[in-house]
Amino acid sequence: MNTTLKRAISGAVYVLLLVGATLYSPYSFLLLFGILLLFSVVEFCKLVQLKPFLPLTLATFGFILFNLNNTIKTNEILLLISTLVVSVKSLLFLFEKETKYINTASKYVFLIGYLIVPIIIFTKIPFLNADDQFINIHTINYNPKVIISILVIIWMNDTFAYLVGISIGKNKLFEKISPKKTIEGFVGGIFFSMITGIILATYYLYQSIIQWIILALIIGVFGTLGDLIESKFKRNAGVKDSGTIMPGHGGFLDRLDSIIFVAPFIYLFYQILYYVS
Repeated sequence: MNTTLKRAISGAVYVLLLVGATLYSPYSFLLLFGILLLFSVVEFCKLVQLKPFLPLTLATFGFILFNLNNTIKTNEILLLISTLVVSVKSLLFLFEKETKYINTASKYVFLIGYLIVPIIIFTKIPFLNADDQFINIHTINYNPKVIISILVIIWMNDTFAYLVGISIGKNKLFEKISPKKTIEGFVGGIFFSMITGIILATYYLYQSIIQWIILALIIGVFGTLGDLIESKFKRNAGVKDSGTIMPGHGGFLDRLDSIIFVAPFIYLFYQILYYVS
């Protein structure tokens, strides 16, 4: 079996698994992302040279605490603020001119604020309900369409950034970290993400077109930054992929890098909508 076919098959299985689990029930959605979180933690530990036992314990405890129990909305906001602070730290890490040694404390800060908390926040998005003081999976306000739409926009951004980049791309976006990414591809990805957002808002979600244009813009920009940050971690580790579990695609962390970094900003956008509406 050639590499292209392996890549296509593993990619299709991944997409079907995500979409199927998300649509089936809130429990299957959380179960899948809980498993993806644990695999991603193991891969991240390999990248930054951490023993996985404590990180896996933290990830498991955090995921269960914030998803299988009632959580006050104030706690959700505090969680959001903490991961946004680490997002700034991640951007500073990305734009460092020289590769620096990451000490153990910083490794755990990245582990929690860059990886564990953002995935927890992502799993909170389909349960958001501005009228509820408590957010939990036992309420009936689970909205899988929002997650499906976010995933589709991320995939369209990646696909068209690649297609536009190889077609007309001439100017490198961040050559030191990701030599194949171009400014033209970046702009093209965002443009087609916004078109996708309009289509989804009109024919699938029946929600505000403006809202989903803004969300597509957020996804296009911060999703790309997330891809670059994960590439920086891999470059520091001297590896091409975070893992080998998905033939042709690398590891789960390679597939989730955009979701991980964009999730807090999507959640922030929804909170802003709530407070201004």
